[in-house]
Amino acid sequence: MVDVDSFVAEKITEIGDAIGDANAVIALSGGVDSSTAAALAYEAVGDQLTPVYVDTGLMRKGETGQVRETFDYMDSLRIVDARERFLEELSGVTDPEEKRHVIGEQFIREFETVARDVGADYLVQGTIYPDRIESEGTIKSHHNVGGLPERIDFEGIVEPMRDLYKDEVREVARELDLDMSERMPFPGPGLAVRILGEVTEEKLAVAREANHVVEAELVEYEPWQALAAVIGKATGVKGDNRVHGWVVAVRSVESRDGMTARAQEIDWETLQRIQSRITGENENVSRVVYDVTHKPPATIEYE
Repeated sequence: MVDVDSFVAEKITEIGDAIGDANAVIALSGGVDSSTAAALAYEAVGDQLTPVYVDTGLMRKGETGQVRETFDYMDSLRIVDARERFLEELSGVTDPEEKRHVIGEQFIREFETVARDVGADYLVQGTIYPDRIESEGTIKSHHNVGGLPERIDFEGIVEPMRDLYKDEVREVARELDLDMSERMPFPGPGLAVRILGEVTEEKLAVAREANHVVEAELVEYEPWQALAAVIGKATGVKGDNRVHGWVVAVRSVESRDGMTARAQEIDWETLQRIQSRITGENENVSRVVYDVTHKPPATIEYE
């Protein structure tokens, strides 16, 4: 495990040395990885840092408001509304790897726009070790590693936690007194990787509400990650009418570092409550299934 005290001191110095007298932007999502990186970078360079939260339209319910509230102490916080641009870029894209590359490139372009505005030469990211392992191997490209475009208009990218696993990041977050230290992981590409096939506004609405239900209902199980994915359509019955609605897969796993995971055993009453809420609160959902697959052979996310 990481020696937290020495790690924090070492990384603050490292970030300060890397950025020097220049300005930097940090990719801020509100998750534990980017929030920890932001806290370290802010400690290192203060007002030279501009935190940038990009509202992609692919985020959890209420995420933008929560980020604004959590990081309001950083006067330079920028919240960029890029919902239309991301959805437009994803139009017609169905391949999972292509999705990740499209999202990775669009993220960079948004950060570059802000960087030009504030005169920033460096990009700080909350990349962690599993992101690198999966991207450098043959599993999948993370939007902030393998999903990055070849041309990047930054003098350098600073990744203070690139050698840490998630449980180690949480230790650092606790040391920094961050409220979100125990927050459940959420993928950088957001709900796009919890939607099979093309990302549309209708699927996003279903995925966002279903994820909100799953996270709320499974709090007592303390999962490493719990999620809902829109995986296709199937015939169902609502009232006296046939419906051809969306199928939502619920997934809840236990893990230490995200490299492997085991599907959680959830009691029948809880599963029934989840399906009742998801199908009852969204007329376009015809059925809910529970994913019992471990990692491997599955990944935690669907795409």
